[in-house]
Amino acid sequence: MDIRIGIVNAPRELSFESDQTPAEIAEAVTAALAERNGALQLHDDKGTLFVVPSAGIAYVEIGSDQARRVGFVA
Repeated sequence: MDIRIGIVNAPRELSFESDQTPAEIAEAVTAALAERNGALQLHDDKGTLFVVPSAGIAYVEIGSDQARRVGFVA
């Protein structure tokens, strides 16, 4: 699952792949945004923990879990 998180006042976004389901990610984002001083915590597929303060989240994009194609498309 591809995840991209836009950070307020940051020129680049945080982008990584996760083994979590879209429902789990959406639930974590909703819970983090509901708390005034909360933080979004997500794990990537290599076990790294990403912690983003909810006040700094501009957007969260949850991508597809389809494998990328390699090569030319006919």
